[in-house]
Order: sequence, then C-alpha cells, then structure tokens
Amino acid sequence: MNEEIRALEPKALWNNFADLNAVPRASKKEERVIEFMKNFGNRLNLETLVDDAGNVVIRKPATPGMENRKAIVMQSHLDMVHQKNNDTDFDFDNQGIEMYIDGDWVRAKGTTLGADNGLGVATIMAILESDEIEHPELEALFTIDEETGMTGAKGLDPEILKGDILLNLDTEEDDEIGIGCAGGVDLTAVRDYEEEHVPENSVGYTIKVRGLKGGHSGMDIIKGLGNANKLIARVLYDAHRDFGLRVSSLNGGGLRNAIPRESEAKVVVGRENTETFLTETLVWIREIKEEFASLEPTLDIDITEDEVPNKVMKVEAQQDLIKALSAAHNGVYRMSPDIEGLVEASNNIAKVHIENGKMEIKCLTRSSVESSKKDLAHSLQATFELAGFKVQLSGEYPGWAPNMDSAILRVVDDLYKKMNNEPADVAACHAGLECGIIGNHYPEMDMISFGPTIRGAHSPDERASISSAKKYWDFVIELLKNIPEN
Repeated sequence: MNEEIRALEPKALWNNFADLNAVPRASKKEERVIEFMKNFGNRLNLETLVDDAGNVVIRKPATPGMENRKAIVMQSHLDMVHQKNNDTDFDFDNQGIEMYIDGDWVRAKGTTLGADNGLGVATIMAILESDEIEHPELEALFTIDEETGMTGAKGLDPEILKGDILLNLDTEEDDEIGIGCAGGVDLTAVRDYEEEHVPENSVGYTIKVRGLKGGHSGMDIIKGLGNANKLIARVLYDAHRDFGLRVSSLNGGGLRNAIPRESEAKVVVGRENTETFLTETLVWIREIKEEFASLEPTLDIDITEDEVPNKVMKVEAQQDLIKALSAAHNGVYRMSPDIEGLVEASNNIAKVHIENGKMEIKCLTRSSVESSKKDLAHSLQATFELAGFKVQLSGEYPGWAPNMDSAILRVVDDLYKKMNNEPADVAACHAGLECGIIGNHYPEMDMISFGPTIRGAHSPDERASISSAKKYWDFVIELLKNIPEN
C-alpha cells in the first residue's frame, strides 16, 4: 500500500516520509525514531549528535560555492500524535502507518497520518542525503515530544547549535509564512468522590457522543467544532435536573492537543422516569444536532439500554462535576485586537475520566499573550476549585513574538511572491511551535516557519496535499540557494 506513496513526486520527500512512517514514534516514546535518525546520519557519514533531552542534530557542510552564506538550522519534530477511530484495529506501538492516495491527498487508514511533522522531517532527510541540492552550512535539528509538552525544545542544549537562521518546517498552509505562535499551559483538575449503590428499580443506559470531526486544538479551535466532553455534559445536565439521572462513569477525549471527538457515560435512571427521560432527551439531542448541523454533519448522540452498574457517584459530587464541566470555558476565549483573524486565547477541555472514585479533567490553555493566558488559566482554575477539585498548572511554554524586521522574513516573502506571482500570508498562528522555546535558548537566531498544506492534524482525518508538497519542496530548494551571505 505504501509503495504507491513512494512513487509520488518528489520521490526524495515521499520515500523518506514512508521510511519514517514505518517507525512508531508517539510522543514520549521516541526511542526507536531517535535510533532511526542516528543511524540515518551515521549512514551518510555526517556528524550526528544526541543531546541529553533526546534531540538529534546532524551537521552537513555547505555545498561548494555556498560557504560564505549564513549557516542555517532546519528543524522539525520527530514525534506524532497517535489517534485512531474506535472501529480501527491498530497498534501504534508496533505498527507503521498504513497510507493510501485519495485524489490529491495522502491519508492513513483510520489513524493519524503523521504528516505533522513527518513531512518536515522527511524534507530535511532528503536534503541531508542529496549530492545535488545547493545549500549553506546546515544543521538539522530533530526535536522530540513536541506534541505533549515540548520537552525536547525545552531541554535543548543551548550550546549545541551554531546556525544563524532557523527554518521551522511545521506550518500547515503552503501559502503561509509563520512569524509567531501561541504559548500554552496544561491544566489538570483532580478530585476523589464517594460512590454508593445504585438506587432500586433503576435502568442502566450508555450515552455516546461520536462522529465529531475533532482536529488540532489550536489551529482548528476557531472553527467552533463540537467538543464531545462539552456536548455530553449538556445531556447529563438536563437529564440529572429533570429525571434524576445518576452517573456511574464518564470517559471522553484523549490528548490535550486534540479536540475530543468521542465521549461515553454509563448512567442509570429510575424506572418510573425512563419513558419521559428517553422522549425528552431525544428532543434535546435533536436540538444539539440541528445546532451543529453545518459544522458537524456526522455528529451522533445515542442512548442505549445497558446493564445496571454496581455503583454511581454520590449526588453532591455528581452535581459538582456536571456544573464544572458546564461552566468551564471551551473554545475561543479572545480574538487578537492587533492581528485580524488570529485567535489570541483559547481552551480545550481535552480529556475527562470519571470512574471508581477518581475524577480527572485535562485541558490545554493557549494564548499568544502571556497575561491573557494567565487570565484564562486562572478562570478555569477557579471554576474547578469551586467544584472541589485540586488544580495543577504544568508544562508551560512561551509564545513566539512576531518580528516584522526579520531578515529571513524578507527573503522568504520576496521569494514566495517571485515563485507564485502573489503574496504569501504572513501571519502568527494559534498553535504551539518550538520557535519560542528555541528562541529563549538562542535569542540572536533569526526564525521563520513554513510547510506544506496539511488538513485535520491530530485526528484520523489528517491528510497531506500531494500538489502542495511539490510546491513546498520546490520552494525549499530555491530558498536554500537564496540564504543571505554572512
């Protein structure tokens, strides 16, 4: 199946992407891909280093005639988001990604594709192994754990790089030049609760929310897509208030940086209320589906009779949980007053796990402005603390402040206009790029971000445009020829 991918142009890019996608590379499980990249550099007889954090650096001298240009760092991250559809049987720890061609798109069979940021990694690999591509002195920086904490960038050896310019290849629109990004902080709310026996004459039900698009909790948050955890909380709120519904367990979402597509609750309702519960709840569900009809056409919320569980949450804890989930902000919090169309601050209620006396809610809060990031995080913290949760803020990372006077920005912007007969979209993005963190280590380094068109990142709908990859590849090759002199 992946052989048809290897036949795509440019072959150097797609062959390296296929090789990379054969290696399991979940965030925080990068041992095999680190070894893969070390072997790659050593096979090319290039200086290859691994720092204490696990980042891989491969150095390649300038090609003849390019020795007087500024040294560059080409950077992408090795890890990928591992997400799959519930009906897909796939072992991310032991299987390579199964890809196929769908028109102009490369997709994966029921899983994330890994184009984020695998196409960037494959680009750098192709340049490192080429004897024909002109380039200045080059350092390839392959970071780890970008998707779940950016610990690779945070732990980067501040002495390991010598380059003057950083080319980050992690942007997902081929007409966009990235000059800034949001920072973020992880919020985790936990609480114990007491359980009690299920009331007599109860009927068990399973409520499922599924069929949502999901997507990147930064780049896609502006779309107003459905969040499975928020939608199921709406159903639970009304059913608890009107029919005395009791919750046994609730599980929804997964990674912090993915908008949750599915959520499931095990509940009970008194037998005397079942008929009106089902009738009224189906009305609410129909209203929710109508509300999201244009954004989430495949949204499905269903209620099926199930076995009666052994225990349910005590009423007080259940009320606190449902109210907290209902009150906690999800989605865009503030738009930038300075950059049109840019989300400044947002939150994703990413994962909810309620079972066996333990409650845990995980969020990812983002902002390009530190003060509004703190404001939103504190608002969420107050919401959960009022409901009896203990809240921890962790994994904080800075944003990347735009520099409109950047020398490499002028080069990239001019080259894009020349090659495409139209201007690029010079913009900051509402996602976490490693540029801000790397810039803390190397404050004098000039930085820019760009990449091929990728859709649906962080979801099984992830896909990469074949025509865009060719456009992007040609742009990279020309850019390397146009790096300024020292």
